[in-house]
Amino acid sequence: MHKKLQSAIDEGGEVGAAALEVKKLLHPHFLREEEFALPPLGLLAPLSEGKPAEDMKDVLKMTDRLKLELPSMLGEHKQIVAALDKLSEVANELGKTKHVRFGKKLKLHAKTEEEVLYPAAILVGEYLKAKSK
Repeated sequence: MHKKLQSAIDEGGEVGAAALEVKKLLHPHFLREEEFALPPLGLLAPLSEGKPAEDMKDVLKMTDRLKLELPSMLGEHKQIVAALDKLSEVANELGKTKHVRFGKKLKLHAKTEEEVLYPAAILVGEYLKAKSK
């Protein structure tokens, strides 16, 4: 994903400028995801097999933070999607279809996070809380 975005930036001109705006929005968002939104998903397989969760307190801190910051994360997605729409529009006008495809894939990725990954991460925390009672 980073490689394809860099390719669009390297195009220069309007495509490069639009891609750079996407990158500015994505980078801090990805850092937040890696910090607390996605790590709890690593427990899905062991929990589904009935294995105990390691570092449960750390995971609960992450899932509680995700619940708290979910509106902000979704707001970031809206900004990212708007920037991707701009990139796709400019790239389409210039016949740069590979960047249009990249925009569509990244928008699908955001939707998957919103509808599957974030809720699953939150459920990990809720499950751990229920099991500890």
